[in-house]
Amino acid sequence: MREKIIVVGGGFAGLQFARKLNNKTGQKVMMIDKVNHHMFQPLFYQVACGRIEPSNISFPFRKIFQKSRNIQFRMTEVTEVIPEENKIVCKDGTFTYDKLVIATGCKTNFFGNHKMEELTFGMKDTQQAISIRNHVLLTFEKLIIERKRTDDGNWNIVIVGSGPTGVELAGAFSEMKKEILPRDYPHMNFDDLKIILISATDEPLANMSEEAQKKSEEYLEDFGVDFMKGEFVTDYDGNKIYTKSGKEIASNNVIWAAGVTGNIIDGFPENEMLRNRYIVDRHNKLKGFDNIYAIGDIAYMETPKYPQGHPQVANVAINQAKTLASNFLKKDKEKWTDFEYIDRGSMATIGKHRAVVDLPKFKFQGLLAWYFWMFLHLMLILSVRNKLAIFFNWMWSYFNKDSSLRLIIIPTKQDATEQ
Repeated sequence: MREKIIVVGGGFAGLQFARKLNNKTGQKVMMIDKVNHHMFQPLFYQVACGRIEPSNISFPFRKIFQKSRNIQFRMTEVTEVIPEENKIVCKDGTFTYDKLVIATGCKTNFFGNHKMEELTFGMKDTQQAISIRNHVLLTFEKLIIERKRTDDGNWNIVIVGSGPTGVELAGAFSEMKKEILPRDYPHMNFDDLKIILISATDEPLANMSEEAQKKSEEYLEDFGVDFMKGEFVTDYDGNKIYTKSGKEIASNNVIWAAGVTGNIIDGFPENEMLRNRYIVDRHNKLKGFDNIYAIGDIAYMETPKYPQGHPQVANVAINQAKTLASNFLKKDKEKWTDFEYIDRGSMATIGKHRAVVDLPKFKFQGLLAWYFWMFLHLMLILSVRNKLAIFFNWMWSYFNKDSSLRLIIIPTKQDATEQ
């Protein structure tokens, strides 16, 4: 009888793990996710700014595994794990397993501020990126109707957090302000529209090199981004942002990109977690369990090279998934390979012709870095059709300084009396 493996989550880690075991005769794999598609998160900011369609970076699981003989997919949300019964509880039923792989990834970290969570926008899934696009575009429509009578908060787009997501959003919105809005709204003056990036650190991209930090700040300044360094946001009431230093910023468009926290599933003692991540050994096995594993952002693994755990980035998730799947294919557990992360570098783009790249042996910025960023991200897209669609959109935007994807699509519920 084939071993039954359940993998919870279809992000970079979960998808890579399943693909590695695809059509392998010894394992029966069930993937569970609360949405029916894999999402390419590094390009969410381009969806939020109307650069590319959500479908271009979303890949249905059933399509991916259409020809698989051993992988099934179930769309539901896991609410609890019962380890002593080898069972997971979902909103739509329960499933048993021989081995469980948790790859639930992360969600936006609001640091316990429920008001901030309710009133600001995160950007960890496709729907959130679409919501940002809708909200910002509706703000522009409101501006053209109300003109100077409009609320001051409509004139400020505030991004909290200066990691890659924050700086990429700031650059993209600044390009929109300069190149697109004057053409879409020719009778409006957008000089008063401010793109504000609030950073708790003194430099953007705190996890990258000093050269990348300085250059990215220079790029943000070139784009006219108001970079507020060393500022901590303490509160937001839906109309104003409040900072620790006492500043107040009017804004109806606040995007929270200041951190992430693990998507924890109920059923495990707190002493088996650290920093809201599951403690795992070098084989990604959960502390205290023989048949439960965690991979990707949700896994906390200490190694000599990474005594404080690995960074929560896609490359770690993908390689942990590959290593664990390869180990599962080995009959002799004594031959399992310990996970060792090799840092391939990091990068970020801050608008057209402006990017920073940190590789292990050298660093570069500017036009070459921008082309390198585009090429690498394009190669990581799953399907040829999607690669071509994104490439076409990028080329169109490059030569025309425009895009035609600024659709405001808000779902409505049909009135029961009309049915």
